[in-house]
Amino acid sequence: MLFLSWTESHVSSWLKSIGIKENYILKLNEEEVTGSVLTTLQRDFLSKTIGMKSGQIEHLLKKRDDLLKTEQNKTNTKTVTNSNTRHDKKVNVLVSEGTPDRKVQDDGTNACNDIVKSGVGSCEYRKFDQRPTNFRYVKHNSLPPETGPENMIVPCHEYKSLETAHKLDSRRLKTKVASEVLRFACACMNMRANGTIHFGIMDNVKSTHRHGEIIGIPVQSQEDFVDALDYIEKCFKGSNHQSDARKCIRNPCFIEVLDKENAEKTWVVEYDIVPKASIVKGKLYSVGVPKFSEKDGKVKCEEQVPYHRVGANTPRISDDELISFIQDLREKDQQREEAESSANQTPLEFREDQKRKLSILLTGGKTHMDNSLFYIVVANKMQPEDLDNITFLVNMKLFCVFDFDPDSETSGLYGKYKEQKAVTPHFLNDYENNKRLENAELIASLKLFDRVSWIYCNGRNNFPGNNVPCDEITWIKIQKKKMKKAVSLICNEILPRNSFVVIFLLMSDVQQPLVETFHEFYAEINGHDCLAVIAESKETYRKWSSLAQVSCPISALKEISIVDMPLSHVDATVQSIQLSKNQPERKLPVSNGGLCFLKSVDEAMLDSLEIISVDQCDDTNLEIMSESEIKETELYFYHGGKINWINFWLAEKHKCGNIIERDAYKEANKILDNVIHRHKAARPIESVNIYHHPGSGGSTVARQMLWKWKTILRCAVVKQSEEVTTVCEHAVKLREHNENDKNKCLPVLLLLEDQNADYIDDLRRHLGNVIATKKISQSVLCFFLLICNRSNDPERMRRESPSRTVAVTHKLSDQEKPMFQTKVDQLKLEFEEDFKFILTFVLMSKEFQPSYIKDFVKNILDKTDHSSSITSLIRFVALLNCYVKDSYISVSHCEAYLGIANHFSGVKYHAFVDHLTDEAKLIFIHLRDSSTHIQLIRIIHPLVAKEILTQISTNMPQSSIAMELIKDNVLINHRIERDPFLKVITALFIRRNRKSRGDQEDTAFSPLIEKVCTERGGVQKAVDLMKAAFIALGKDAYVAQQLARLLYTNERFEEALEWAQEAKSLCPHDTFILDTLGQVYKRWFYHLYDTLEEKDPSPERGVEIISIALKGISAFRASEKIPKKETVNLSSYYGEVDVGCRLLKFLSEVDIFSETTGYSKLIKYLLTDYIPSEVKTPWQKFHQQLKGLQKSLRQALECISEDLSYFQTDISEEDEELDARDPEQVYKPREWLTRKSAVYAGFFCGIQEESDELAENASTDQISILSPFQRQMKSYKLGGGNVSSILSLLYDRKSQRAGKKLEDILGMYSESLTWKDLDETELINVIFCQIALNCILPGSSKLLSLKQLQDLSKGFKTKGKHMSSASALFLLSLLFWPENSKDVSSTDAQILLLAIDALQRLCEQKIQHMSQRKSRIVTHFFLAKARGLNKIVHRSAIEKQIKGNLSERKLKWLGGEVWKTQEVVEKLKRIEGWTENENLYVQCGHKDSKIRVIPRYSASLPYGNEKVTFYLGFSFDGVVAFDIQVMK
Repeated sequence: MLFLSWTESHVSSWLKSIGIKENYILKLNEEEVTGSVLTTLQRDFLSKTIGMKSGQIEHLLKKRDDLLKTEQNKTNTKTVTNSNTRHDKKVNVLVSEGTPDRKVQDDGTNACNDIVKSGVGSCEYRKFDQRPTNFRYVKHNSLPPETGPENMIVPCHEYKSLETAHKLDSRRLKTKVASEVLRFACACMNMRANGTIHFGIMDNVKSTHRHGEIIGIPVQSQEDFVDALDYIEKCFKGSNHQSDARKCIRNPCFIEVLDKENAEKTWVVEYDIVPKASIVKGKLYSVGVPKFSEKDGKVKCEEQVPYHRVGANTPRISDDELISFIQDLREKDQQREEAESSANQTPLEFREDQKRKLSILLTGGKTHMDNSLFYIVVANKMQPEDLDNITFLVNMKLFCVFDFDPDSETSGLYGKYKEQKAVTPHFLNDYENNKRLENAELIASLKLFDRVSWIYCNGRNNFPGNNVPCDEITWIKIQKKKMKKAVSLICNEILPRNSFVVIFLLMSDVQQPLVETFHEFYAEINGHDCLAVIAESKETYRKWSSLAQVSCPISALKEISIVDMPLSHVDATVQSIQLSKNQPERKLPVSNGGLCFLKSVDEAMLDSLEIISVDQCDDTNLEIMSESEIKETELYFYHGGKINWINFWLAEKHKCGNIIERDAYKEANKILDNVIHRHKAARPIESVNIYHHPGSGGSTVARQMLWKWKTILRCAVVKQSEEVTTVCEHAVKLREHNENDKNKCLPVLLLLEDQNADYIDDLRRHLGNVIATKKISQSVLCFFLLICNRSNDPERMRRESPSRTVAVTHKLSDQEKPMFQTKVDQLKLEFEEDFKFILTFVLMSKEFQPSYIKDFVKNILDKTDHSSSITSLIRFVALLNCYVKDSYISVSHCEAYLGIANHFSGVKYHAFVDHLTDEAKLIFIHLRDSSTHIQLIRIIHPLVAKEILTQISTNMPQSSIAMELIKDNVLINHRIERDPFLKVITALFIRRNRKSRGDQEDTAFSPLIEKVCTERGGVQKAVDLMKAAFIALGKDAYVAQQLARLLYTNERFEEALEWAQEAKSLCPHDTFILDTLGQVYKRWFYHLYDTLEEKDPSPERGVEIISIALKGISAFRASEKIPKKETVNLSSYYGEVDVGCRLLKFLSEVDIFSETTGYSKLIKYLLTDYIPSEVKTPWQKFHQQLKGLQKSLRQALECISEDLSYFQTDISEEDEELDARDPEQVYKPREWLTRKSAVYAGFFCGIQEESDELAENASTDQISILSPFQRQMKSYKLGGGNVSSILSLLYDRKSQRAGKKLEDILGMYSESLTWKDLDETELINVIFCQIALNCILPGSSKLLSLKQLQDLSKGFKTKGKHMSSASALFLLSLLFWPENSKDVSSTDAQILLLAIDALQRLCEQKIQHMSQRKSRIVTHFFLAKARGLNKIVHRSAIEKQIKGNLSERKLKWLGGEVWKTQEVVEKLKRIEGWTENENLYVQCGHKDSKIRVIPRYSASLPYGNEKVTFYLGFSFDGVVAFDIQVMK
């Protein structure tokens, strides 16, 4: 059977033709379903492996069975044909120009010839009686049916397959060909009609091939077909007739047959018959066709008889017909003469409307070109004169260029284009994605959508490396597969279908690699829609079309080709329909009040910013922009779309109504105006926050400000997902562009939308560093940050920082209400029937009243068919919009889900919106991704989405909607925009609400999961939903982790353990996941403990509880021990301490330890080798772990303390979603540490749960009898057990209480203490207590002098294998820093140098694998002007001098205003240093001794080598500098 040989590509074409959905076709292709596999497909395979729905399965199997029956019937009726068809002829040879000997390879994706029914490609005939240059046939395509004479000039056609006869020997083959040619020629001459007989085309003989199908025949010797005409002299009667036949029968033409599946070259051999009137007039021709006699091996001519054409047949003229035929010859001769005379007259040449055709090809039927489509250009070498006519390309929104000219940079298109636009040159290798990057990462790495990607397809001359040009055969062997990957990636992964047009620009001789590129595009976009060909030369086009017809029929090629139109005409024509002209340079304001130019190429290099120029949108051609388009632009905004610059521009030009200026705009404008017009700026970086309800117009307010100030300031929008360092660099370049004095540049107004606080702080810090580095005066305003963020409570955010924050809410002020009502009335008149589409604005004018929204949604849903796929789509989008900020679904996803084959068809573009119901059109808003320009949809407003979901949920629970969404394989597996879509789905199940992000409440799980849990049987529904999400998202480890959390929260611990282990198996080195495994055991242990019925359980009863607790501790420890290069997270130490402290409490309640003497017995058991007989056997597996519990707890507390000593305690939004710790551990870790330290210490020192008052009143006698271990525990209990707890006492608002605790701690130690009396950890804590006490109670009697503390610390080691801890090194830097850097002994200088060097090295090791946010190091102390211990000032003393709320104080630290505060200036000491090789140093002791100081905040280093002064801080990364100033 024919279809048994089908490849996967053939099967895919057949599946598409019968209406199978695209996602199933792709899946079957991936599973390598060929023709033979198709015959055996089973229902189970289609359902389980492919995921097909029942309806599609039934349809496919029925069509498959029908196909099997059809093929079986063909096989049963098939007859083997021999070579006895009709009869023969001869002349001189003509061969069609062929391509070099090569194998035309098939990659299985050719869409040229569908396998089914009407999908067969058709071909055109070669031009009659002309030499066939650049003409070829394509195997399996079809020619029109055989014909008889029409008007004598139009040739009739006869086909002979020679399917078997071509294998005959030379003599027999010549006889067979002559028989057929001479018989056909005799008939044509008698009919006075032109004709062509074709060999290698299927005739009507029974066969597996179709009638007229091009099969081609191998030609061993072309001479056989030439020599066949030598039979003319033997077969025609008389020399005159023989001469006539020679004149009428043309030489044979050999037309190459292109066959992608076979390397063997085959041909169609054609003989033209041209019976001119001057030759045949008045004559009747007879021929005796030759026959080969198998008996005697001789050729004999049959009786000479006349032939004629009757329809498509060539019978002899019977005796009965002969007389009347002869009588009619005179009329035929007259008709022939008239036909020749008419044919010789020059016909009026038809000229198609090339402008209209070009416009349709490039716009899809629109009246002009706009930004709705991308363009891909495929070009070969251009001539120098053509390079002056490429303006139309510069104006286009080019996505990429496939350039086959290796000299394109020096003398071609690339060099000319990049003079006006920024481009990124690539090779085909760059698109192979060998690193297996996600789409978003690949797009970012190749800078796609930011700049035009210029792909050198056949090497690049004058370029280092091995990318050199190669010949056609080598290219096909090596580069073709790379081209295939690149085209497939662009068409299937990056750009959605119908979002681009591919233009083939044929400006020089066509080579095979260019044609192969056409084949690839044709296959990937399933046809010639979205393709256009521009060929300046007819000859170039002929060659092109003859090669390209392998995939695209000649007739289709003509439809998409512009031929014989000079490029200058193309350039002018396309420019006339382009809405926007490329501005080679745009205008920016300058400080002297004038303007300067920003070249397009320079602007493209600042691609992290969207720059708003003075002449923004002036490149728009209003003459082309129709009234309906202006109306549509305005309607889009009022329907709920994001405002665009064109809206402001059209309003300024009075082409549409003005945009309302809300109170928030005026308020923000006033803040900015006050800052700009100050004589001296308070700080170089200012900001204003715009917090807005979602959908309340906050983004509009922000953009209104940029539009207003674009002529006064330099304005730009920071693009999403750009690196802070890049944005900083580009913002600085924008500020300084074409300015001479760096201190007099205009400020840059930067809009940051929906950026988190970390990002903004980092940007502020980087900008501040640059300002300091460039020695720009601190009183010059350089940057103004316009920070626009969504918030569910903007009023609360404004109250927190009223001087720098404005709120945009759904509530309208008394001044705004009449403005909105007036605008609504205007819009009613303007839009009339379309007024219903400005619903969002109407809702805004109604202040989003719940009752109004409820009625509107109810009205919509009452008219909706709830069983339709469009309604399902509405449910999905509403669900996502309700729960995930900035969520959307791409139009490409929607088309796939609805089964829409969106395509160009002539001048009509079938848009997705045409398939929507009227109700869906009302509530969906189309968006366009700001970076990729991919079309997206969402509900017009979040409150509408919420109400839709609420009302739909009455009949269909949200759990069911979510389940239907994530189980829909079409949406989940759709390739275009797949990564962003899956991120939205992931956020739906993982992202929690946080008040810190403007949410109304904190949630333990994603809001969807929490909502589902409230449904009936909700927990199980939530679990099922998470399991389905886990599968749909490709076994996402973090979904498994959240599922484990959900299960243990609901006390389903065994299941939780399974899912935590599943997550661990997927991400074995992720600390959050490993910590969750520990949390499962922790919650399990807590549950067993809390539900224990016995008050004093027996050892046997406690086995399970202890086992679970110890497993939890082991899991936490496993997380602590993972390689630090993978991830850094200390959350597991918190879990270990929690479980350990609770376990100690449980052990104390076991019956043998709860009696009067039980406590001492338990302590003895835990701290010594002693094992009570009662627990020896039941606890035999636990003894070792339980006896190590005290040490492990202390170690965990120390690790937490050290981390808190180093770093700030904030947490990133990403980590917040995954962190399974308790809220106190996340947000108040220092308070938690102090409390847990007291619990731990209270247990081991025997002072169980004493109140603070009792502890503070402990007598000296009690302290004197404490053992060292009890002393340590007592110290822990009072808050002196670790560095972080001690430093936390400095923040105690009751300083007397904190001071008394420190005195009690120090009272436990002898006044004559030496460093040998204590271990290092205890000695560190004692010295820290001394320093803290001096900061709180400087006159305390417990204080030692600075010299005594220095002596105590000399036992710390600053180098070697047993080097002291970071805390000890920090103390050395603090204690030994000299009051005068020159008056220091060499010994003290050496200690200081070694300590700071070691401290810096330790810190670098610790932070090397941390993100910048995580590695923000705390500065604990500062150097003061006072002497002795008073030279050490704690950070809290500085913060007390800073006025304002939390965010304002933070800004003052970041902006450096702290150092201008009078109290700070009076208290702190400025020290002198110098810069050298981009480092900051200070002298210590003798001249050659120097210490490196690390700059902090905006106090960055000045350029060059300068003498400077600065304030000195002490932190765990060494000594740090603040407010660096160059000495004058």
